[in-house]
Amino acid sequence: MNGTVTAVSSNSEYSFTKPNRAGITLLAGLGVAGDVHAGVTVKHRSRVAQDPTQPNLRQVHLIHEELFAEVAEEGFRVTPGDLGENITTRGVDLLGLPVGTLLRIGDEAVLEVTGLRNPCLQIDAFQDGLLKRVVGRDEAGNIVRKAGIMSVVRVGGVVRPGDRLTVVLPDEPHRPLDRV
Repeated sequence: MNGTVTAVSSNSEYSFTKPNRAGITLLAGLGVAGDVHAGVTVKHRSRVAQDPTQPNLRQVHLIHEELFAEVAEEGFRVTPGDLGENITTRGVDLLGLPVGTLLRIGDEAVLEVTGLRNPCLQIDAFQDGLLKRVVGRDEAGNIVRKAGIMSVVRVGGVVRPGDRLTVVLPDEPHRPLDRV
């Protein structure tokens, strides 16, 4: 299973959106160099308030570009970096990957998938009503989160738009993604 990186984004300050960059540098065990969410321990404000010593399982946020087309059909305009992701992809079903999947990106970088992003109310502050489009329920009543996946950096490297993304599945049995 292969895909492509369509955009990369980072921000050194806390804000909902992240500006696009020509490239980002991933640092093993930390995240995106210069990004506010990089670190060994959790950096998301709500998580820090709960327990600042938690390991940072949310070092790098990825979103599939296909989501933007899906929400556009309902009148929303979302572009890379708007939802705070670091890497925007095309061609890979990110939400269908199991925990522990490795994502090889470009020449060197390797991410390990840790779970689903748990969307928050800031999405509605960005565009009213968007939260209901990225979080919903399936026919059985289970919560479905569509706002991307989270990962940690196993091998650092530079990632740029146009880089190839290769999926390496973990050994079975696979564990489905849950929020992290």
